[in-house]
Amino acid sequence: MKRTHLLAAIYAIGLIGIAAAAVMPGRAHPPSIVNAAAEKAVGEEIQAFRASVAAAVAAKDAKKLSDYFAPSFAHTHATGKTDNREAHIRALLSGDPVIETAPAKDLVIRVPNDWVAIATGTSALKAADEQIHSVKWMAVYTRAGQSWVLVASQATRAQAQAIKP
Repeated sequence: MKRTHLLAAIYAIGLIGIAAAAVMPGRAHPPSIVNAAAEKAVGEEIQAFRASVAAAVAAKDAKKLSDYFAPSFAHTHATGKTDNREAHIRALLSGDPVIETAPAKDLVIRVPNDWVAIATGTSALKAADEQIHSVKWMAVYTRAGQSWVLVASQATRAQAQAIKP
């Protein structure tokens, strides 16, 4: 008899625990930024990080660039070609036109929470055909300790003129 009551009590406690976990907010995700001041501060950190990346490119500092790009980094070019971290760092060091060093127009930095930032902008880049094209781009950053790393970026050539129906 005692064993039956003990098993029933354990079962009931387990069900209560499962129910509580289902209705309580999860702790796996960091809290969203809810105030404008915190969002602005992260945006300023990202702008400073972008400047650090550009400085490392100018100095041809492969070690710093490796620290600035996540091991799983991927960049999709306007042509559709995709580079991993190593290939993209080689492009940065070779002097290829890249979004990391081009001046950005319409720079917007969205901060969904305090560990992710998404930057979008438009830059003028010289393409393989030697013409300068307007490129819309996006870069995704995540916190790595007290700093940031670039985890993904993508560029799309902007249309020179409206598409006619």
